[in-house]
Amino acid sequence: MGSKMLLTSLKYVSEKREKEFNKMGVYTLEELVRHFPRDYLDLRHATLLKNAYHNDVVLTVCEVLNVEVNRYARRPFVKALCQQGGYMFTAIWFNQPYVAQKLKTGEYLFYGRVQNKYGMGCQMTNPSFESTDKNSNLKGLVPVYSLTGGLTQGVVRTAVRQALRKVPYLSHIPTPLIQKYNLLPLSEAYFKVHCPETAEDIKAGSERIALEEYFLLVSAFKVMKGGREEARVRRYSVTESDLNAFIARFPFEFTEGQKNAVQSIYNAVRSPHKMNMLLQGDVGSGKTAVALTGIYMGVKSGFQAAMLAPTEVLARQNAELIKKYLPEYNIAVLTGSTPAAEKKTVKKGLASGEVDVVCGTHAVIQSDVAFKNLAFAVCDEQHRFGVAQRSSLLDKGDGCDVLVMSATPIPRTLSLIFYGDLDITTIKDKPRSRQDISTSIVPQRKYNDMLKYVAEQARAGNQTYFVCPKIEGDDEGTVMSVTELFEELKQKMPSVRLALLHGKMKDKEKNAVMSAFKAKEYDCLVSTTVIEVGVDVPDATTMIIYNAERFGLSQLHQLRGRVGRGDKKSYCFLLMGSDTEEARERLSVIKNCTDGFEIAEADLKMRGGGDFMGTRQSGRMLSEIKNLRFPVETIFTAKKLSDEAFSGTLDTRTLTRIVAEKYKSLADVTLN
Repeated sequence: MGSKMLLTSLKYVSEKREKEFNKMGVYTLEELVRHFPRDYLDLRHATLLKNAYHNDVVLTVCEVLNVEVNRYARRPFVKALCQQGGYMFTAIWFNQPYVAQKLKTGEYLFYGRVQNKYGMGCQMTNPSFESTDKNSNLKGLVPVYSLTGGLTQGVVRTAVRQALRKVPYLSHIPTPLIQKYNLLPLSEAYFKVHCPETAEDIKAGSERIALEEYFLLVSAFKVMKGGREEARVRRYSVTESDLNAFIARFPFEFTEGQKNAVQSIYNAVRSPHKMNMLLQGDVGSGKTAVALTGIYMGVKSGFQAAMLAPTEVLARQNAELIKKYLPEYNIAVLTGSTPAAEKKTVKKGLASGEVDVVCGTHAVIQSDVAFKNLAFAVCDEQHRFGVAQRSSLLDKGDGCDVLVMSATPIPRTLSLIFYGDLDITTIKDKPRSRQDISTSIVPQRKYNDMLKYVAEQARAGNQTYFVCPKIEGDDEGTVMSVTELFEELKQKMPSVRLALLHGKMKDKEKNAVMSAFKAKEYDCLVSTTVIEVGVDVPDATTMIIYNAERFGLSQLHQLRGRVGRGDKKSYCFLLMGSDTEEARERLSVIKNCTDGFEIAEADLKMRGGGDFMGTRQSGRMLSEIKNLRFPVETIFTAKKLSDEAFSGTLDTRTLTRIVAEKYKSLADVTLN
């Protein structure tokens, strides 16, 4: 599928409206039809509010009688008095003053949560709404799109329907395979997703589009690997007795999993081919100790080593560990905020060979950084780095061995598919000293008690993380923003020292806040998921996650792993914004399970491939299909088709060219 047609070629899309689409990253008709619905309204089944239960999310038709605005309340609101066949109820929107401009008297379709106010009648909170006038196309299954600015659902639906008929569709799966497996034409798949008649249409269309995307991704990895193994350039002189002596420096005994991982690395660096290995293990499984042992193999043999981390705080933490366990070697740190004079000294030391190990961020892979004899490279927290970034590091050394680490385990079959260019080593067990973290789902009525507990913990010298899913709240008011939470907690816990951290802050600010929290200058850190990766704060004993149902299970497990890093008993509290059966089922997995591998498998089965491989995990190449829902089997089918395509019986020159052109996209492809 390919089209450079502009949005203004559509009826009703002016240049002003085109700019609103641009804010969503939609510039062409092709991008418009790939702006997939985030949900669907089933208008075949409207609900009578008098029959709805507390906390039900329902679709209903009602008449708005009047609208009032209160801009002076602590939380400004718009309230509408509504009726449905003589049954009176109210609808209220908090912090959304623009609702008053869009909502007039008349008949509307409301979609949202029902709350029964203890004998005071029924109320809908922050419902979505649309007029049901005679020109409305609201019937059957209606797509609901993510919006921005002045766009409405009606505008986007009208534009998408036009674009579907203008855009050419081209599948990159070879025609013989399309015919062999009777695959749905792509054009039909797009129509089924945007204009479904049944739930089966949505499923069939989503699966076909996802199959196309994963086929290209798997094929791209296949082309990149090329079936070639690079010959070893440097011979390591480290011996097994050297390794045993080094491992004895640690104050704990390595687990069997760690020992096996070390042996795998040792065998790899002594083989005729260079090492390209993924080390995956659960939170707290001891991957860093294994990585340090690999670095020792390199420097003990007379070569240089590098350790790449996604944040400056983590890079400095790694450097301190290496200095502790390899005191006889020269260790340097290189990050974006390293002073210019120090950068110059470090770069000079790397080029001359005076620096043995460098720990750093993306600054290490800049073009002006050169090594004398880099032989062993570690990419810490692999899911934060893309293929091209990893390649840039390896280009610094001729035939460099590489160890990449993934903190969140993924099912092995998917590892083999998406890390097709890496050998895989897994640590299944945990250090004996590692305590399990007690996890609870906290009901709203216990919220203030939980905050009292946090304040008590602060007085006792223990620290707490508060995590929000978003920097800003959503239009529907169902997600509290991290800044709103920060202000609320300051009021409710005035004696507690609070810090704020989120992704829009500058790196220097983030590093300063994180370092201060680790130094116990703050009792609590109110943050988005930027704290998910790696920093050890031994006195952090409580993790509180808001709107927990909005996170993937593996991500929740990763966040939970930020506490319990010391020897104190630690706790994780999950707060739900949506009290649905599905949300409770998913969160009960986290509550009752501490094994990251089991959680990853459950996550994959319960959420399907569309959510498991979301925007952050998979980079731009798959970000557009994050709203599609399809079974995990679709990914395996894509692998099967790719294997057949490259089996030698089909001409794949065109396909190879196409996926090679997408290599730049693969610079952003990462996996969690």
